[in-house]
Amino acid sequence: MPPCSRATDGLLAAKPEAASSGAATPGREQSRRRVIEAAIDLLTRGGRDAVTTRAVADAAGLQPPAIYRLFGDKDGLLDAVAEHGFAAFLATKHINPDPEDPIEDLREGWDVAAEFGLANPALFTLMYAEPARTESAAFQAGMEILMGRIRRLAAGGWLRVGEALAAQIIHATVRGAVLTWLSLPEGRRDPALLTALRESMVAAVTNERPAVRDAGPAGAARALRASLPEQTSLSGAERHLLGEWLNRLAADG
Repeated sequence: MPPCSRATDGLLAAKPEAASSGAATPGREQSRRRVIEAAIDLLTRGGRDAVTTRAVADAAGLQPPAIYRLFGDKDGLLDAVAEHGFAAFLATKHINPDPEDPIEDLREGWDVAAEFGLANPALFTLMYAEPARTESAAFQAGMEILMGRIRRLAAGGWLRVGEALAAQIIHATVRGAVLTWLSLPEGRRDPALLTALRESMVAAVTNERPAVRDAGPAGAARALRASLPEQTSLSGAERHLLGEWLNRLAADG
């Protein structure tokens, strides 16, 4: 996988979130966008320390008090920048509801995430610096895409572990890969590191071949559980009870 490629496309074109307070007038949204773009530029060129309210205001052509009116404080501005980053990252994701090879689809999704991080190092670090930022709407939308990939793996008998654990492994490996790469001197950055971490993730969460029967009750339970939300012949209470049984069986694998 190349260190970075298409990941920066549309970074500043992604629409920032709506104003958190007050009427969302065109003038206010335009000012917010100018400030966020100025903050991203400063962050990219000088790191987080370069993003001061005065520097951002100067770059956006506004007075410093405008930052406080629009975002509350500097932390509010950084949260808005992170949300913009999650929205830009979400725009790079490709959704294939029926991939020919679900494991290759998983690899491609991991690569897209890594490419975005390597192409936008300061922004990526800001996005994941504080756990609270992962509560953003754009982050949650991205996680739904990931969970869709994981459910397709489970439904086909490819998933080795539970869905929640698979999501944690995938997320942890790509974030760890990017941050480790960025921490290394340029002369020591070997693309083989990214490939090795990606393949370790694939080996940890998937089977080499569909293993519904070979994996015993746990594998069958994971596959059936992935299809349960689409089941319409059972009542809500019946689906809930069956889901509890399947969770118990899946945990034994």
